Amino acid sequence: MATPTALPPLPFNPARVRSYVLRIPLFTRLVLLAILVFWLLELQTVWSVVQWGALTPDEIGLGTMYRLNTYPFIHSGFFHAFLNVLALTPLLERFEAEHGTLTAVALFIGPLSTFPAGLYLLFEKVLLHRNTAVVGASVWVFLLLGSEAIRTFKSNPYFSLGSLKIPTWTSPLIASVLVSILMSNTSFLGHLCAIAVGYLLGLGYLKLFVPPEKILRWIEGKLNLLGRLPHYVSVDQKTYGRYGVLPTTNNSSGERPTPMSNYLGANQRLGP
Repeated sequence: MATPTALPPLPFNPARVRSYVLRIPLFTRLVLLAILVFWLLELQTVWSVVQWGALTPDEIGLGTMYRLNTYPFIHSGFFHAFLNVLALTPLLERFEAEHGTLTAVALFIGPLSTFPAGLYLLFEKVLLHRNTAVVGASVWVFLLLGSEAIRTFKSNPYFSLGSLKIPTWTSPLIASVLVSILMSNTSFLGHLCAIAVGYLLGLGYLKLFVPPEKILRWIEGKLNLLGRLPHYVSVDQKTYGRYGVLPTTNNSSGERPTPMSNYLGANQRLGP
């Protein structure tokens, strides 16, 4: 009787993956769920979710301002959504763990969606006179990479590439260039707008848009959010300081997630 051949070990530890998934905080879970729901809705052929919610310059008006918030949740296919989720999840859950759930909601439903969208509309329609629609959560991927790059630059100003010393704050810009070269039809302009807002976040210029901690505590206590909502991160449970952008480690290699992009008809995807 032949001896059964032992299966090769898995490249990852399932127990650690399960533990990581179980501790993903509430807002990050809701964002991932929204991405999944919009992708499932796009499978039907009666109504195009991409056309409805994409950031399309010529379609922006008083009745369609919702597009400033819907475009990060919408993707143009399974792999677009899947790769965006892989890149976004660790960045977003760390941000929420650091700042709290209410702060994450206030920022990502507010300025961290609308400011990159506004910059994109300004350059795309007003200055370039084009009408390329964009979708995808990589707007948040590059934004968070930008903010983390600023934080890293303060403690580790350079990373080495052979004999070159490159400022760490340029790492998201390098990533966006590489993505544009390696992946066809990438929204390079959309990524640059996201990085610019990420730099502002990292430098602390967006603190103005964060509700005061006193108000957040009052809302949490009044609604008993910590007791009612599983995986909710209270303003008093944050892992890190209130306005530190993202936790970083001393990494001289400038390592970062790699987003990607593509077209769907006239709609240009943002990110992975």
